[in-house]
Amino acid sequence: MGLCVLHSRAREGIRAPEVFVEVHSGGGLPAMSIVGLPEMAVKESRDRVRGAILNGRFDFPAGRVTINLAPADLPKEGGRFDLPIAVGIIGASGQVRTEQLPRLELLGELALTGALRPVSAVLPAALAARDAGRALVLPRANADEAALVEGLQILPAEHLLEVCAHLNGDAVITPHAAPIGGVPRPTYPDLADVQGQEQAKRALEIAAAGGHSLLFIGPPGTGKSMLANRLPGILPTLDDAEALEVAAIRSVSGQAEVDPARWRERPFRAPHHTASGVALVGGGGTPRPGEISLAHMGVLFLDELPEFDRRVLEVLREPLESGRIHISRAARHAEFPARFQLVAAMNPCPCGYLGDPQGRCRCTAEQVARYRARISGPLLDRIDLQLEVPRLPAERLTAGATGAAPDAETSAAVRARVEQARARQLTRAGCTNAVLEAGALAQHCTLDEQGRQLVTQAMRRLSLSGRAYHRILKVARTIADLADSKAINVAHLGEAIGYRRLDRGGAAQSAGGGA
Repeated sequence: MGLCVLHSRAREGIRAPEVFVEVHSGGGLPAMSIVGLPEMAVKESRDRVRGAILNGRFDFPAGRVTINLAPADLPKEGGRFDLPIAVGIIGASGQVRTEQLPRLELLGELALTGALRPVSAVLPAALAARDAGRALVLPRANADEAALVEGLQILPAEHLLEVCAHLNGDAVITPHAAPIGGVPRPTYPDLADVQGQEQAKRALEIAAAGGHSLLFIGPPGTGKSMLANRLPGILPTLDDAEALEVAAIRSVSGQAEVDPARWRERPFRAPHHTASGVALVGGGGTPRPGEISLAHMGVLFLDELPEFDRRVLEVLREPLESGRIHISRAARHAEFPARFQLVAAMNPCPCGYLGDPQGRCRCTAEQVARYRARISGPLLDRIDLQLEVPRLPAERLTAGATGAAPDAETSAAVRARVEQARARQLTRAGCTNAVLEAGALAQHCTLDEQGRQLVTQAMRRLSLSGRAYHRILKVARTIADLADSKAINVAHLGEAIGYRRLDRGGAAQSAGGGA
């Protein structure tokens, strides 16, 4: 009879809570049971582990084997516990030394041959193992992802026999080292590729500097999607903590492995307008992150905004304010970060050509109003910058047919200004202007008498809500930061008010409708 205790990690949102794998080998009729709220894939590990142990030329205990995965009220899922269960059975039966086990954490799925297969959500487990001061034993295929965590000793293995040989001291596993040469600088599409659209570029720079949400309104083919794709390239570079948080979300999503060569890139997510609410915010029986969490620290681009189901769009309201999303199910709940920048695009009318000088639009005012009504007022209130992206004259487009204009600003030049403006915000308030709370807003966005008169007049004429007023102040503060101005003046306020396009009546009223 024997008892062996090992350390492993479960998955819960982007957390990796500790799991004690307790294996007891005793007398009685041959049987093997797993307790501790295991899901089906964990229960099936009995057969995988038995096959791996026997094919590794170890003796499987002839008596009763009991495996407890503690804490008992934490759901356990996947094949990640195969390796610690197998090592625990071998250790409890005295076939491998167990002195090192208190200093190790083990993860990995086993094939019947004993080979180790990769598992998902390795990065959160690696972060937790480092914080606990233990080394991490895991499949070699997961080693590069785990190596993103500095200060962690990683022991990669390809087979159960390698792990047992390491524990017995027969063949020590060489710790995994991160690739030499560092991570290349992220590459993004360049803003210099966009012809014209100077006002839209200016709005993009303001959005990047202050972390503001943005809505482009314009006919098809004016460059709305092209502009949105270039926002990540003018955002400041992610620091280590931010990049690890982004990579951890991708790790637990199960969609794809974390690419160590691109882990510092800001995410850009562009879900199709047929996406469901669950696809957007996350969910499922075992909660998984949705598009808004996968866009954390990056950009969520919603093209053809009115084509999204209205109920789907309404789920964006809470995370736009809080930067987090809470998912609750009958037996599970999870919380994921969702501090993304929303960039949306829409046509001015159902056909897309409202206001076209050639008179191509035949939409009635009622049709346009119905089209606009697909987006609720509360959601529009939360979008800081709203502006039109007009069609460029043919001469302007053909002038740039040979490439970017010689005087066009590159993303690198704009990013330098954005980083300076962000630095001013972080020094002043510790956060970007877009997330300033009411108290900080009153402290850092004070207006002189002329500015108060301008805002008061704008609120009366445009029937602005209190939230819209606060958004104007935040945008004006960002514009002042870009200009390296300590105070918000009338020019900054005037520009910020000008970006409330839909509050000013939108293109429908300015064009007067169609047929």
